[in-house]
Amino acid sequence: MSILALFLLFILATVVGYKVISDVPSLLHTPLMSGTNALSGVTVLGAVVATAMAKETASQLLGAIAIILAMVNVVGGFMVTHRMLKMFKKKS
Repeated sequence: MSILALFLLFILATVVGYKVISDVPSLLHTPLMSGTNALSGVTVLGAVVATAMAKETASQLLGAIAIILAMVNVVGGFMVTHRMLKMFKKKS
């Protein structure tokens, strides 16, 4: 695939993902975030494996960036989930 086709695919996935996520009701947000965090963990593992198998420095650098971004996604997801769960706790 050409770089233009990959870029257009990325843009399309971004728009569709935003549309799907923006239509999720708040009641379902926390359970969906838990599932998304699990999938993000798989993404981290995939990035680690891809980086470990990379032979070129540029590929290793891109792999390291992928690991960092996937971990930011996991940590951010857990922070949002924790915040949402705090909203449902009874105040003492």
